[in-house]
Amino acid sequence: MTSASDSNIAFDFTGRSVIVTGAARGIGREIARAFAAAHADVFVVDFDGAAAAATADEIGAQPIRADVSSTPDVDAAVRQVVDRTGRVDVVVNNAGILRDTVLWKMTDEQWDTVLAVHAGGTFRMTRAAVPVMRAQGHGRIVNVTSYTGLHGNIGQANYATAKAGIIGFTRTAAKELARFGITVNAISPNAETDMVASIPEDKRQELIAAIPAGRFGDPSEMVAAVSFLASAEAGYVTGVVLPVDGGLSI
Repeated sequence: MTSASDSNIAFDFTGRSVIVTGAARGIGREIARAFAAAHADVFVVDFDGAAAAATADEIGAQPIRADVSSTPDVDAAVRQVVDRTGRVDVVVNNAGILRDTVLWKMTDEQWDTVLAVHAGGTFRMTRAAVPVMRAQGHGRIVNVTSYTGLHGNIGQANYATAKAGIIGFTRTAAKELARFGITVNAISPNAETDMVASIPEDKRQELIAAIPAGRFGDPSEMVAAVSFLASAEAGYVTGVVLPVDGGLSI
């Protein structure tokens, strides 16, 4: 298995400005790494500023510390990108958190925080980037949703609701923005991340048994789908939710 940094990138993003949220680790880091390898100006956006800086230094990108649940943070991040490059071409809304518990024990804070980061962050970053993309007549937005958003999962009422919301948001934004040359798509990944690592081993084995490929994907295996959806070649693809999950959604 090769990482994004070792693979041949099929798409050229030279001169493109790319924002990846939640990019300090996991799937976001591999996506950011791939765009950097494809010659984009990449901005690693993460709530953890130190981790964002470390990742950016490693892959040749620029870090931005921002909380995607905060409108001022998001607006400032987009302004920073425009100030540095004059444009925003690609936004990958990947930032996410977990606050798992069964719904009768779930607090307002656990509910609100998860929705604010996943669905709220996707909305805020997209809203902030769209005026720039409209002025350019070009843009690519790729959101990260989940199998759980369609099928639910015990202990994840907040996460499932947020991820289902991202699907609806993706399709609505795709309809609203297509006439401006902006596409909006999503991937539904299934990868070995810090979130997956926190799952109890017995539950983890149950999940693996449900995956036809027999394993979780590597974060780098999510990259090709995002690169395609963000490419110039995918200009006629919009409103799609693409599973990258080893057959889990079959």
